[in-house]
Amino acid sequence: MNAAKRAEIFKRLRAGNPAPTTELEYATTFQLLIAVILSAQATDKSVNLATRRLFADAPTPQAMLALGEDGLSDHINRIGLYHTKAKNVIATCRDLIERHKGVVPHDRTALEAFPGVGRKTANVVLNVAFNQPTIAVDTHVFRVSNRLGLADAPDVLKTEHQLMQNIPQSQWSRAHHWLIYHGRR
Repeated sequence: MNAAKRAEIFKRLRAGNPAPTTELEYATTFQLLIAVILSAQATDKSVNLATRRLFADAPTPQAMLALGEDGLSDHINRIGLYHTKAKNVIATCRDLIERHKGVVPHDRTALEAFPGVGRKTANVVLNVAFNQPTIAVDTHVFRVSNRLGLADAPDVLKTEHQLMQNIPQSQWSRAHHWLIYHGRR
């Protein structure tokens, strides 16, 4: 696909949603990190239903760690893979407290060192919380990007790299949101 066609696609996506952002509900960077971890293989709607009560009961890494895996599981048991996610979130809270004084780092390597945090989750946190230009490629972005011809890649990492080559950096922070919303229509 040529540059003019790509520009037209993003012009139309921008016209329909000039300032897209995540649909996950959160009040702090820590809560965003947890919500994104929980959103793997789950809908934002289901995550928001669980995190409303979870974040009211345990708004900090210390409070969430105090819940333990069983207490956390009780809060998130309507989200798929909740046992594994509870284990990862508790371990992430412990690491956050012990290695980062309870503060979410704004570095990809540090984020990806947390259990349950891969490249997509790190990209979302870096993008949304720290305004770093990243493109988070999940299943939806992968599918839509390849269907539209914005990428022609066999996996999410190669799709991310192709999108970064084909989309101006000034649009990276919004690009994955536009593609997610477009894929949901």
